[in-house]
Amino acid sequence: MRYLIDTHVLIWYLNGDKALPEKHAALMRDPQNKLYLSMVSIWELTIKMSSKKLECDKNIPEIEEYILSKDYEVMNVSFAHFKTLFDLPKLHGDPFDRLLIAQALTEGLTILSADRCFKEYPVDVIW
Repeated sequence: MRYLIDTHVLIWYLNGDKALPEKHAALMRDPQNKLYLSMVSIWELTIKMSSKKLECDKNIPEIEEYILSKDYEVMNVSFAHFKTLFDLPKLHGDPFDRLLIAQALTEGLTILSADRCFKEYPVDVIW
């Protein structure tokens, strides 16, 4: 299965946070699954960590090292993603989440997220 990891799920996983259910952590450890991480999430992490709105046990270089060591597929933003974003209904106000939804829809990925608002869109969500 191919999963796009939402930003908060990555943080919970990196921090060993109990908010991430074990079944989802196991899903992330399963080598049969292909995990995608959007640069949108890295952008969001950077903004929130630098403004002290988010705490993470790792800094940005350590997060990069971890992601590369785990062979996550790092996804950049494309014009096709923006086209999908442009056509999305305005059901969710968070611009980072809306772009993740657009990426998942464009690339045919399932999002791993606890965000209930994602289910308002025609995107596959696991939680």
